[in-house]
Amino acid sequence: FHNCSTMKLNLLAFLPSLSLAFAPSKGNSKVRTCNKAFENELGAQPPLGFFDPLNLVSDADQERFDRLRYVEIKHGRASMLAVVGYLVQEAGIRLPGDIDLHGTSFASIRNGFAAFKDIPASGIAQIFGFVGFLELAVMKDLTGGEFVGDFRNDFFDLGWDTFDEETKLTKRAIELNQGRAAMMGILALMVHEQLGVSLIPSL
Repeated sequence: FHNCSTMKLNLLAFLPSLSLAFAPSKGNSKVRTCNKAFENELGAQPPLGFFDPLNLVSDADQERFDRLRYVEIKHGRASMLAVVGYLVQEAGIRLPGDIDLHGTSFASIRNGFAAFKDIPASGIAQIFGFVGFLELAVMKDLTGGEFVGDFRNDFFDLGWDTFDEETKLTKRAIELNQGRAAMMGILALMVHEQLGVSLIPSL
């Protein structure tokens, strides 16, 4: 019963992000009031084109749309990290040493939901504290970025300004697609873990 409830809660938590998963990205700053206005923006691409089954942007202006795009990008980035972390740990790769002063080794921590039972309470608190710090102080646009989700904040560039506009659009589209796939991927991994059916070969 507990596993079933957990799975349902996780499913509900991801639905808002997935519902906008194929809606397009920010274009210009002009205020628009119908979803047809967003149909040709970055992110509305084959085979689904503009995909907003819950009509989240049916009567949205640009500000509302940009907020939803910001949430989608952030969820996509977190999901990409989550998928990589899940697969790395399923492969048996762990940090060396202990996770606490009582001798609990990183190697003894199970993967997936079971990790929450193995990690000491202080460790879980540190994880949430670190995520909160990133949310409040790091992963946000402080200087007015070039596009929604631009968190460079005039601190690092990684060569972005050397790309032409076409290359920038291509890379942004790639990130959107990878994030969308990762959101569905980590959700599938969590659901199948709760069902006891692994999606990973030989597991």
